[in-house]
Amino acid sequence: MREGVGMRGRCLAYIGAQTLGTPIQGNKKQKSSRCPQISLFRIPIVDQSITFPLKNRIGEIIQPIGGGKKVQKMAESKPGQRKAVFTKVDQLRPNSSGLNLTLKVVDSKIVVQRGGIGGGRDGPQSRQTRIAECLVGDETGMIVFTARNEQVDLMKAGATVIVRNAKIDMFKGSMRLAVDKWGRIEVVEPADFTVKEDNNLSLVEFELVTVVEE
Repeated sequence: MREGVGMRGRCLAYIGAQTLGTPIQGNKKQKSSRCPQISLFRIPIVDQSITFPLKNRIGEIIQPIGGGKKVQKMAESKPGQRKAVFTKVDQLRPNSSGLNLTLKVVDSKIVVQRGGIGGGRDGPQSRQTRIAECLVGDETGMIVFTARNEQVDLMKAGATVIVRNAKIDMFKGSMRLAVDKWGRIEVVEPADFTVKEDNNLSLVEFELVTVVEE
């Protein structure tokens, strides 16, 4: 199917839309070297009941001229956006990624702090590096979260956070939750759940097993 050409007033021209709109007067069957026996129809932009893509009688998808930029403004939600799916702590598995969780910070302890203003082996101008191990959880269990640099300031004991696009790293056979540059941490209003402290997933040791296919 070929795209039509031209736009009049606040109407879009379509080709092959025999089941939609009304034919443009005088152009019901325009003949040309490019589009023989084609009917042009126009549909008012103000008709917000119309959604795209549309189809004609023979199942061809009808696209608005100009990529439908004006029509896209009528859509309540942008195409391609999906609602985030949240996971519970007890559902975490080794090497999983793309995780979204709502967590409470039970405890936070800085385990590495070096560099920055005031010294360090790399000089007074070196960048400060901070790493903290934070015990976080929800109503299903707990896990150790590895916070780095600016993340340390967000992961304070008692805070409720939402982590997006998080991942599971393995450290000495146990799981650690982390957020890299592709993820995000948000401090939110306190959650109303109580952390299940007797189910610490970071205390579970995993062993890598090589399976040989016969």
